Amino acid sequence: MAYNEFAYFYDELNSEADYDALYRYVTDELAAHGIRDGILADLGCGTGDLTLMLAQAGYDVIGIDRSEEMLSVLREKADELDMTGRILLLRQDLLSLDLYGTIRPADQFEKAIRKAAYFMEKDGVFIFDLNTPYKHQKILAGETFDIEAEDAECHWTNHFDAAAGRVDIAIDIDYHETGEHFKESFSEYSYPLDLVTSLLEKYGF
Repeated sequence: MAYNEFAYFYDELNSEADYDALYRYVTDELAAHGIRDGILADLGCGTGDLTLMLAQAGYDVIGIDRSEEMLSVLREKADELDMTGRILLLRQDLLSLDLYGTIRPADQFEKAIRKAAYFMEKDGVFIFDLNTPYKHQKILAGETFDIEAEDAECHWTNHFDAAAGRVDIAIDIDYHETGEHFKESFSEYSYPLDLVTSLLEKYGF
């Protein structure tokens, strides 16, 4: 999945997300393992709210995302906060991750976990979140969302494919002044907890 034009709506969609709570959780977990400085890799960093908070806390952060548009939004935020010196942005697919050193289907999910494990330092910490089958089945399935922005509107539709464990998402974006119209589509996968646990254990987490 890579966001394109929708990247510029992402922050409005997530306006109620509690990044302060997420930041506290992540830094508490790091501190519990004795990690209070050094290099962090934010895999799938998106528009980078958490990335920037970690950089402001004194970490050197590598922000990694496959969407150039997402990274562009993050780059603008970093410039405004004068934080570009603490953040390295890489456009990479997590399935072909290459950090040049350490720091959807189940086989692809396993590959992502394996890649993360490969670049972990000894006693490093891997913190992540992911969609759950419950969210896909009970919250997104069949639902539509309309997002209003200052100069555009976005219509988001979801179709749940139970057999594939996947939500197919279609996004339509209309700009008021220019009349431009963009269509994007992508899929998000979810995995049962027992599968997630077994893969983490398999690669030493």
